[in-house]
Amino acid sequence: MTETFEGGCSCGAVRYRLKSRPMFTHCCHCLDCQNQTGSAFAINALIETSRIEVLAGEPHKVEMPSPSGRGHDIYRCPTCEVALWSDYGRRPYIRFVRVATLDKPHAIEPDVHIFTRSKVPWVRLPDGARAFEVFYDMKQEWPAESFARREAASRAAVA
Repeated sequence: MTETFEGGCSCGAVRYRLKSRPMFTHCCHCLDCQNQTGSAFAINALIETSRIEVLAGEPHKVEMPSPSGRGHDIYRCPTCEVALWSDYGRRPYIRFVRVATLDKPHAIEPDVHIFTRSKVPWVRLPDGARAFEVFYDMKQEWPAESFARREAASRAAVA
């Protein structure tokens, strides 16, 4: 049986379901995530766009600049403006779902902490947490099954 997760915005206008576990989950401590969330970090579950089922409403896209120059689209509820997921680098086959918008946000833990060079000094990472000052080598860090899912989604997007 495939594990699913449901979530939505604060006002309930947009509801969604993840049709499987995410491929990988980041706890991002970059300054952009801090600024855009008004928090010390953002927890993003990376999942294929095709595995997100919108149950109610329709998020709208807000285009943002990004340090990479590739762009960053944030999908928000049109009513309460809560950010539900992002498309970093404008890759339509993958989304970075904001774990805090899940009905059970603590059901998905971060696999890695990234951009810890800009981590808020008073935030303490859990013992044994995989942490990277900037980013990491995906082939080394991602489970083989998750990496294969990502590659399949990427290939399907260009087919």
